[in-house]
Amino acid sequence: MKLTKILVPLDGSSRAAVAIDTAIDLAAAPFSLVLLRAAEAHALPGVDPTEMQVNVVHEAEEYLASVRDDLAKQGITNVETSVWYGAPAHAIIEGARLQKADLIVMSSHGRSGLGRLILGSVAESVLRGTTVPVCIVRSPGAPLEAPQGQATPGSGKAGVHV
Repeated sequence: MKLTKILVPLDGSSRAAVAIDTAIDLAAAPFSLVLLRAAEAHALPGVDPTEMQVNVVHEAEEYLASVRDDLAKQGITNVETSVWYGAPAHAIIEGARLQKADLIVMSSHGRSGLGRLILGSVAESVLRGTTVPVCIVRSPGAPLEAPQGQATPGSGKAGVHV
């Protein structure tokens, strides 16, 4: 499989940005990167959400432009940016489809427990919602969580079998 167009979803965090290096390493020359950011505004009831929506989209555009500029300084110039208004998983899936991406490279924040229950797993939703291959990169510092009944590597605890 020749990977010439790779979509990299970013959320503004350093944990998400680690996927950029992996995407570059996997790409076949000549290649292009599509940096995508989903933007959502959460307005208070009774407040016109329009200004907040405009602000989050503008902030996302500025962020992606700064990432694109940083990549250009490294000699990587074939970079497109795309801001989608809406839920991240849907934006990533649709963005990859419309851009005809060969691969989605994204990081996992490694949330577990209550954080995952409340926030969900964008990576898992994307994986289940697209036919485009997905490469999930573990962010440095993301917690390891062994499958149920297994010990976490390096924990020194034996797995419990139910």
